[in-house]
Amino acid sequence: MKRWVIVFRALANVNRLTIIKLLSSGRKMNVSDLADALNISFKATSNHLAILRNLDVLEATGTAGHVFYSLNQNLPQDLRRSINLFLGYKVGL
Repeated sequence: MKRWVIVFRALANVNRLTIIKLLSSGRKMNVSDLADALNISFKATSNHLAILRNLDVLEATGTAGHVFYSLNQNLPQDLRRSINLFLGYKVGL
């Protein structure tokens, strides 16, 4: 039960849902790209990414001094269904 409280709190933020939506096409983006797309600060974007990474929603890979984020392809089925419900469509995971 405690896990779901944490999950729903994380998904109840429009910026975090937008990050998931932006990455749902299989695209990899860095913090700057996401901050620009969300029109929020670099620091706020980093905080949102940290929350999603702690839930294992995102994966991060470093390339040429940059960290690129993508959706975790091994996301548990129950969490994947919850994300789909929040977004209102099936995420390509």
